[in-house]
Amino acid sequence: QVQLVESGGGLVQAGGSLRLSCAASGRTFNNYRMGLGWLRQAPGKEREFVAGISWSGSNTYYADSVKGRFTISRDNAKNTVNLQMNSLKPEDTAVYSCAARQPYYTDPGRRVQDYNYWGQGTQVTVSS
Repeated sequence: QVQLVESGGGLVQAGGSLRLSCAASGRTFNNYRMGLGWLRQAPGKEREFVAGISWSGSNTYYADSVKGRFTISRDNAKNTVNLQMNSLKPEDTAVYSCAARQPYYTDPGRRVQDYNYWGQGTQVTVSS
């Protein structure tokens, strides 16, 4: 099992920025070479994929809705994954969860169902 804990959410005005972080315990990202990602769920909507990153960090993938505004990164030595969110829009309001793939699935997942573990999430609210 891997435990994931997110931090960094909050309230921000449209056009602002936030940086989300996620720390892992239990099975570590580096030892098990897991692809990682961020998912989000807005009220009344299904969970959706936001961004994914490969184990090495060399490959990333983004949902069209956040491409060019969000950047995912990871630090395997620290067992952390981050999401830098710029030019935020009210439609970005959601609970954001970091997520991990099965051990040794090194590619960045591109769908919610590609991920097997995720944290409780952190609330991001963007006001207009």
